Amino acid sequence: MFTYRVDDEVALKLVTQRDAEEVFDLIEENREHLREWLGWLDFSTDMSVTRKVIDMNLQKFIQNEALDTAIIYKGKMVGKVSINVINYANKTAQLGYMLGSKYEGRGIMTRAVKAMADIALFEYDLHKVEIHAAEGNRKSRAIPERLGFIQEGTIRSAEWLYNHYVDHVVYGMLRKEWLTRK
Repeated sequence: MFTYRVDDEVALKLVTQRDAEEVFDLIEENREHLREWLGWLDFSTDMSVTRKVIDMNLQKFIQNEALDTAIIYKGKMVGKVSINVINYANKTAQLGYMLGSKYEGRGIMTRAVKAMADIALFEYDLHKVEIHAAEGNRKSRAIPERLGFIQEGTIRSAEWLYNHYVDHVVYGMLRKEWLTRK
């Protein structure tokens, strides 16, 4: 099983079926908090959907197309960070993340995203990592900004969120830039 120790408090762990209940509970506990920015929440309303998504993500992991991890903070699952899309032709990846509201403001997500960028750039040997965040989602956008990602542009009407479109701000980091900033 894939586990990546980030530091003394944070680790990333491959999400498997053993984690289904904990993933579902995390979503349920934070549904209202996450709903503002995650359009898939209304489709993930019972355990069977959670299990199907885990199976789909494990299949993508086996095929080296994605990596879905739970963020473990002091032994408890508090969020997720993932390589959602890998484009091997262009050697790029797109990261995504979510965090339980009780755990915001502790630097957990910044550490987890930093670790996932390391994995994408060096374990998967990719050239570039991207993060797309809704323009109005300041907390999500603060992560790549804090890590020194370059704001590359905005994709207009990039995502439908329940009753409206939101623009996405795209952040990018090249491997050579990541090495320089370390």
